Amino acid sequence: MERSERIVDVLTDAFADLMAADPRAFRHKFRAMAADPFAFYRGTACLFYADVAEIEDRWADERTGRVWIQGDLHAANFGTYMDGHGFLVFDVNDYDEAYLGHFTWDLRRMAASLAVMGWTKALSDDDIAGLTATYLRAYVDQVRTFVETDRDHEWSLRLDTARGAVHDALLTAQLRTRVGLLEKLTVVDDYARRFRIGPGVRALEAAERAVVEGAYQAYLETIPESKQLGSLTYELKDVVGKAGFGIGSAGLPAYNLLVEGHTQALENDVVLTMKQGGVPAASRIAPDAQAEEFFEHQGHRTAVSQRTLQAYADPWLGWVRMEGGEHDGVGFVVSELSPYEADVDWSRLTDVDEIADVLEQLGRATAKVHCVSDVDAEHAPLVDLQTEDAVADVVAGAEDELVDDIVSFGRDYGARAREDHALFVDAFRNGRIPGLGPGG
Repeated sequence: MERSERIVDVLTDAFADLMAADPRAFRHKFRAMAADPFAFYRGTACLFYADVAEIEDRWADERTGRVWIQGDLHAANFGTYMDGHGFLVFDVNDYDEAYLGHFTWDLRRMAASLAVMGWTKALSDDDIAGLTATYLRAYVDQVRTFVETDRDHEWSLRLDTARGAVHDALLTAQLRTRVGLLEKLTVVDDYARRFRIGPGVRALEAAERAVVEGAYQAYLETIPESKQLGSLTYELKDVVGKAGFGIGSAGLPAYNLLVEGHTQALENDVVLTMKQGGVPAASRIAPDAQAEEFFEHQGHRTAVSQRTLQAYADPWLGWVRMEGGEHDGVGFVVSELSPYEADVDWSRLTDVDEIADVLEQLGRATAKVHCVSDVDAEHAPLVDLQTEDAVADVVAGAEDELVDDIVSFGRDYGARAREDHALFVDAFRNGRIPGLGPGG
């Protein structure tokens, strides 16, 4: 019972305000998390950090204990995007939980996710350990490569460098088009494009629309001059409310904005998302004083984190604090709803060698986001060291020990996550989460 109470307490502490604001969204989120242990693990970064805070981390010193981390690294948080130079890249693709912390927190969270996912695929413990080690050794090797070459901004998984299922995801993204996205989300009426209204999409009353339109104008000031586009690009054509029912975005208010593209032709209009920034789980157990002072709000943190962790981020990426209305004073992050997103289809990967090939690449991609977000990053002067040097120094002569440590952690925490999933389902279905019974 003690562990069950801890799970409920941590979830309540992390999400109480959002649950009170939108209980329906959280019932949807928790039902999705109840589906299987991996879905539960994806939705409980707050529980992971509450647990990992109690572990002594021999790999975290005054340098490696304070680097930029993705914050919620698991197997499903990698995918494709179009970078600021027009290249399709496969990389980490979710920065909502990004913060400063131990570099090993990302590695441990990823290792535990592999243990949970491997169990759902009925892989043996030895195979799971070997796959996790493959990921970790690729990470360390890529860190050392960046020490030797200092070319972390140039390296990426692209069509000419990726292999196997990662390359397949990039090919899938290559086939997608902005027109296809627009046809899905919008209609053309009397020679003008506007959003479709349907499930999860709502038209705005005049007062709320005026607030969002004002926020959009303020957001434009956060786009760096070097990333600003042509003069036609920023005309706002339509805006709608968007329900956030995903595992990660439940309860967070969001809007979709339709913006004029680089010409008046309707096929190159751009869809932006404006979503409330959430509190990163790592900050709950290890708040960083300098970061807390630097960030204006959580939308600012999310956008700056993405610009820092990606070498060439979305040129539409920015932030705004809402003024007026229901969300007055709340920070939102703004980015393009890209048509070029595709993920590895993990459900089709059952061969251990194929999975290992993917994880070898993901280990290198993880090293990339850590090492590109250091003293060389221009967007946030919060880390004043070369991350690759710091990590290489702390791992020097102890790579096998690092691998053994994190593989063991992943195995043990994966088993705990499976047990926690059952406890969570029991607590939720029996109405033990305050203010959020399973019905309704």
